[in-house]
Amino acid sequence: MAKGGKRKSAAVDTAEETNRSERKTRRQKSVAEPEPEEDVDAELADEEGAEEQLAAAMAPTKMKAKRNDADSDSTFVGDPIPPEEAAQRWPKRYQSKKSILPRETEADFEEDEYVQAKRHYSQAMVDEVLYNLNDNVHVKADDDQPDYIARVIEFFEGADGERYFSAQWFYRAEDTPIKNLADHSKMFDKRRVFLSEVKNINPLDCIVSKLKIARVSPNLDLEEKEKPIPECDFYYDMKYLVPHLTFASMDTDSSRLDSDASTISSESGSCNAADDATTACDGDIFRTVSSRKSEMTLLDLYSGCGGMSTGLCIGARRSGVNLVTRWAVDKNSLACESLKLNHPETEVRNEAADDFLCLLKEWEKLVRELEEFDSNMGVVDASNDDESNDDDDGPIPSEVYEVERLLDVVYGDPNNVKKPGLYFQVRWKGYDSDEDTWEPTEGLSDCKEKLMNFVREGQKNKILPLPGDVDFICGGPPCQGVSGFNRFRNREDPLADTKNRQLLVYMDIIHYLKPRFILMENVVDILKFKDAFLGRYALGRLVSMNYQARIGMMPAGAYGVPQFRMRVFLWGAHPSERLPQFPLPTHEVVNRGVVPKEFEEILVDYDNKKARVLEDALFLQDAVSDLPPVENNESRDEMPYDGESRTKFQKYIRLKRDEVIGLDVSTSTSLKSGVLYDHRPLKLNDDDLERVQNVPKKKGANFRDLPGVLVNANNIVSLDPSIERPTVASGKPLVPDYAITFVGGRSTKPFARLWWDEIIATVVTRAEPHNQAIIHPEQDRVMTVRELARFQGFPDFYKFSGPIKERYIQIGNAVAVPVGIALGYTLGQACQGLCGDNPLTKLPFKFPDCLALDDNLSTKE
Repeated sequence: MAKGGKRKSAAVDTAEETNRSERKTRRQKSVAEPEPEEDVDAELADEEGAEEQLAAAMAPTKMKAKRNDADSDSTFVGDPIPPEEAAQRWPKRYQSKKSILPRETEADFEEDEYVQAKRHYSQAMVDEVLYNLNDNVHVKADDDQPDYIARVIEFFEGADGERYFSAQWFYRAEDTPIKNLADHSKMFDKRRVFLSEVKNINPLDCIVSKLKIARVSPNLDLEEKEKPIPECDFYYDMKYLVPHLTFASMDTDSSRLDSDASTISSESGSCNAADDATTACDGDIFRTVSSRKSEMTLLDLYSGCGGMSTGLCIGARRSGVNLVTRWAVDKNSLACESLKLNHPETEVRNEAADDFLCLLKEWEKLVRELEEFDSNMGVVDASNDDESNDDDDGPIPSEVYEVERLLDVVYGDPNNVKKPGLYFQVRWKGYDSDEDTWEPTEGLSDCKEKLMNFVREGQKNKILPLPGDVDFICGGPPCQGVSGFNRFRNREDPLADTKNRQLLVYMDIIHYLKPRFILMENVVDILKFKDAFLGRYALGRLVSMNYQARIGMMPAGAYGVPQFRMRVFLWGAHPSERLPQFPLPTHEVVNRGVVPKEFEEILVDYDNKKARVLEDALFLQDAVSDLPPVENNESRDEMPYDGESRTKFQKYIRLKRDEVIGLDVSTSTSLKSGVLYDHRPLKLNDDDLERVQNVPKKKGANFRDLPGVLVNANNIVSLDPSIERPTVASGKPLVPDYAITFVGGRSTKPFARLWWDEIIATVVTRAEPHNQAIIHPEQDRVMTVRELARFQGFPDFYKFSGPIKERYIQIGNAVAVPVGIALGYTLGQACQGLCGDNPLTKLPFKFPDCLALDDNLSTKE
């Protein structure tokens, strides 16, 4: 009896197997990193086994085909395919395994993958049903599982005398990393499947029945998409590829994946369709590249101080695309001030994303109302209208208030009266700005013309986007509900947790605005908590909206900054666009632990270590050794550099704004040129300052080096009972109790000095030295705002607003600028149709020299 056929895990496709031996030696990196404000030593016990959860959650479902019952009748029909033709079409079937595979990899392959053939056929009969090559079929699964779906790509008689067929597998949504989320959320049509590259052989009698599977063109308008789908058992509009869990349109390199000549078409369209097109070549792939408008618009949601969008715009310009952050939204008013200060060209809105979405919908209604108003009344010029009112009205009685003009619009509760809705900021005639008020829309019924004039000017200036106005949405929706430090996490339904609600809002805004491209960033915990539920939701939600998607994990240190900082990124692309790739590392990075095997498919790295030609890892000394010394009580926001740059990093990070590519310099700002901003530390209280002053200035120094501390053989600290406990001037202990008990006495982080030849795990949102290494190597203070900003790759001209603690928060919450630059470049390549199907690509530059507008700018090592 021959072996039963089986469906392999999608995690083991042909491409993966050829690289398996190389993957065994891939460099290891940590992914068990909490959110920025949390300490990396404080993982909770309930996070143990998170890697195994991820393996079960993100890997495709393993399937094993099952033979039909003993009465099943199967045979080949007709004459065999001529031997010469068969050997040409399926050469591996007629060669020995040793002649195909390198000797060192033979043990990694299963025997039935390279079963040799005696002869091939074009037809087969199973239970009196005739099957042809390229027919779509149901394949027998276990009794408690639905039958699998496949395309027959080979019929052959094996050298062992058994009858086989080769299957190219279709995947239901629940067979992919989306898993049972498809059932949970009702996001997917049960008839929708995805064509994979996974192929293997099965006994001929595993075939159950013939299927009708239609191929349709994807469409963001789900209702329109339904119209062209003919009567069929299943349909597909995307391919699913294991590397980086990619869902991609069938239009690129489709011949490699899809041999079905019959395609049912539907209008896919594009938010920015072009009038003309040109043909481009990418290897053997020919495609149509649409001509694009000269500027791409970006909406930065949960923007913070603008780290991600700043990097994206620089990187996109490096690729030849003018990406402009037209809108930005964040709840933190001080972060909004920082973004506006550095990007005066951006319409920055300080509001919750939920309210922003409601505002967008109300704004669209107002624009439609304006069109109707203008068609009935004629267009009225706002300035002329105001002037005529000034001339004609005369004195205004004290008890009467007249609207002079409308200044702004929000959705929410600006008056704190617990009555959310649409409000307009009103400037009253005869009163100055101190008397401006927020009025509900229903209270402006008597000044319709002024309301319409405001809408007209707002639409002209694009103060808010309408569907189709946004080319690209980026953002990192906060998901505090997945944090290991949140003891009240909702494990049953994470999306019901209000701390995770912003992920839904983010996807709802995408659904409403329908941008061409999407980039979402988040902490690794979204792939760990509750079997990676939120990560799967984000991926599944994009695919359910017919966006292409792929996931990658990128450490910031691999792109030229002295920190590790692993983060998850999710690309999305309109079905008519090229799906952006992930940029391969440019720098070595100091490892912070081990990357479990199950993360291999989404870690952005070289498979072949021989192909890696990387810059050396960047250390603290490379980044900040040129900065002038400052004291604990430094209060200046501006100061001179007091010295020359010492490294290439420092040379470029000091560039002036007008020397950096991709940033708007047409609008004047209050920022000075050549000034060092924000080189101020958080001022420590007297007790903490005295503790810091007692920590030795040497590598690895921390509170354990202070008198009165013992370290036992298990590396656990305790107080020395043989001496009186040392104190600081105030009488409090020199070594606080919390330092002794932190992480069960095993941590070395309290009052720890960084050192010049080290990196940090991640830039955090606070600067207190109580449970993290953040003390300067040689000065008695914590690292300054500017030093941490450099660790995040912010150019020195980037100034931050607000109290010192708030500036640390803004920097710690930002996406590292070099990572944004790398991703912005691959975005630019994709929107120009210049990228291939491979999920990874090599960058033609390295940070920080990519900042310079002039590529010939000299450097000083």
